[in-house]
Amino acid sequence: MDAEQLREYGHRMVDFIADYYKSIESFPVLSQVKPGYLTELLPESAPNDPECLQDIFDDILQKIIPGITHWQSPDYFAYFPSNSSTAGFLGEMLSAGLNIVGFSWVTSPAATELEVIVLDWLAKMLKLPNQFLSTGKGGGVIQGTASEAILVVLLAARDKILRKVGKKSLEKLVIAGIFPENLRVLKTDLTSNYALSLEVVSEAISSDLSAGLIPFLYVGTTSSAAVDPISELGKLAKAFNMWFHIDAAYAGSACICPEYRHYIDGVEEADSFGMNAHKWFLTNFDCSVLWVQASQENAVVDFKDWQIPLGRRFRSLKLWLVLRLYGVANLQSYIRNHIRLAEQFEQLITSDSRFEVVAPRTFSLVCFRLIPPPNDQDNGYKLNHGLLDAVNSSGKIFLSHTVLSGNFILRFAVGAPLTEDRHIKTAWQLSFRRGLNLAKLIPNSKHSSANETTVNVELEDSGTLLSRHGASRPALGRITTTLMNKSVDRKTWDCPRNPKNY
Repeated sequence: MDAEQLREYGHRMVDFIADYYKSIESFPVLSQVKPGYLTELLPESAPNDPECLQDIFDDILQKIIPGITHWQSPDYFAYFPSNSSTAGFLGEMLSAGLNIVGFSWVTSPAATELEVIVLDWLAKMLKLPNQFLSTGKGGGVIQGTASEAILVVLLAARDKILRKVGKKSLEKLVIAGIFPENLRVLKTDLTSNYALSLEVVSEAISSDLSAGLIPFLYVGTTSSAAVDPISELGKLAKAFNMWFHIDAAYAGSACICPEYRHYIDGVEEADSFGMNAHKWFLTNFDCSVLWVQASQENAVVDFKDWQIPLGRRFRSLKLWLVLRLYGVANLQSYIRNHIRLAEQFEQLITSDSRFEVVAPRTFSLVCFRLIPPPNDQDNGYKLNHGLLDAVNSSGKIFLSHTVLSGNFILRFAVGAPLTEDRHIKTAWQLSFRRGLNLAKLIPNSKHSSANETTVNVELEDSGTLLSRHGASRPALGRITTTLMNKSVDRKTWDCPRNPKNY
């Protein structure tokens, strides 16, 4: 690597990225391209001779950016946030520049020791019990995603129980939340605000034990940001010698604020605890933090033994820079501001009688829907699916959905670093309140039958509605779309009716 070329190209790349962020609001939040678009734009094979950087920048602008869904846009409200920041970006740049493979202490002592120290810092910010710190019996490790973290604790829980009951009992193990054969999906509903009830878990455990099976791991997850009764579930897991893992991937970040810390009261009952710093903690993807109560008692830590892959990146650098460049007080203010913005959107929803909030808002996620007409055949399922499609097709904002109690629910997750009050107001005025007044996205019953729903969409202008069914520019800014099971691919309009969050 030539140092001067790196300096020149590096400056130009930073300028390019800075310009991207300055203009990010000019792009459709949700990419509007069709599958396979890039194959038509790029050559079939790699170039034989080197190309200049400016040509590559031009291709990024013209060919790559159109295929990007802009997760860092201030109008991005889908799924859960995926934070980026100056500090996180600089840490990622430094990690790429050093380019170490820190699978063991000896391969780069600083990589291992900084990770231990930084995760102890974060554990103290969350006021985790001492047994989760490296100075206690446990410690933390950075994984790629929460899914990887869950797989790691699954393997740890499996080995722990098999040491007690014997390896021949493997087929009897029952997991709450992982694999199909021995999977137990435990139902939640509005009576518990979609949190898991102790009674449901107890019944499932008793049923499996009666069948000669061995429940050994409980993992909780939710698409509505419900908070399970941690302390009670932890005690129940301990009574049955089960591993109890808390997956606080999204909302764990909020618990650095004293007023939200009580949501993880009972964490001392858990065997492991995880949160994604790359979701809501200004740390660029990927940085999923996992703490466990008990770890190996060796003189040094070899993190290759705490994860699925062998190799690992120097990810603690970006978390270290985030903590140092922002500090605890600013990170707390950052979280509180997003919760305030979500509360603002929730108030706008509740002020309009056509909408309802369907689950309590605890953090920065609002779950809501358009109230269907009386006696609606699917209780507003297609109505709200159509609303989501129309909103996302506009390119102005991007939302995702979930299914709660069989109902199609829209999710408005505030968490992008650039989001301000004006973006909340614009999202409501342009995409919902004004959009519904002008778009009149309601079922037209006189044209409907048992297998047909007609949706009228009247646009604010005569621009193209890039909907999933490929509608072209409508005359006079108005189109009528007919959804018929016989003529429309069900995969396009009908989503699986399960609690998975898309």
